[in-house]
Amino acid sequence: MNIGECFQLGYVIKKHGLSGEVSILLDVDHPHEYQKLESVFIEINDKLVPFFIESISIKGNKAIVRLEDVTTAEQADDLKSRGLFLPLTMLPELKGDKFYYHQVISYHVIDVTAGDIGTIMNVYTSPNQDLLAVDHYGKEVLIPINNEIIGEADHEKKTLNVNLPEGLLDVYLE
Repeated sequence: MNIGECFQLGYVIKKHGLSGEVSILLDVDHPHEYQKLESVFIEINDKLVPFFIESISIKGNKAIVRLEDVTTAEQADDLKSRGLFLPLTMLPELKGDKFYYHQVISYHVIDVTAGDIGTIMNVYTSPNQDLLAVDHYGKEVLIPINNEIIGEADHEKKTLNVNLPEGLLDVYLE
C-alpha cells in the first residue's frame, strides 16, 4: 500500500499512559464513523506500516487507541506525530455535488463570470485555509475553498463550478 492509494485519517498526538496506548487526532468530518476500525497504516520512514487496532475510544475528534504489538510507553512515544492512513476505498460515499479533495484533481474549474479557469493540479491544506491550485495557462492560481466560492462539482463532466471574488484572477495575471 502506498500513500497515493490512501487518505490521511489523522496523526498520533502523544502516548497515553504507560501501557502503549496512543492519543490520536482524527482529521475527518465525522470521527465517530471510524469507531469500528480494525487496522490503520502508520507512516514510518516514508513507508506505510499496518497496525491492528485492539481497542479505540473516540471522543470528539480525538481517540485513545491500543495498537497490537505496541505495549510500552517507549513504543507509543516513538509513534508521536506520525500520520495515520486508510485506503481510499474506506472513505464514506458522498452524496450529490460534494467531493473529497483527491477526487477533483484534474477537474476543470469553471467560473460564473470568467468561464474556464484551468485544471486543478493540487489541493493545499492548512489550518487557516485550504486552497485549490489551478493551472491557468501555465500560471498557478490559488482559489480558496469555502462555500461562497466553491459551487457544485459535476463528477461526470469532471468540472468544478466556482464564483471567484472580483479581482482574484487578476492578482495572478499581472
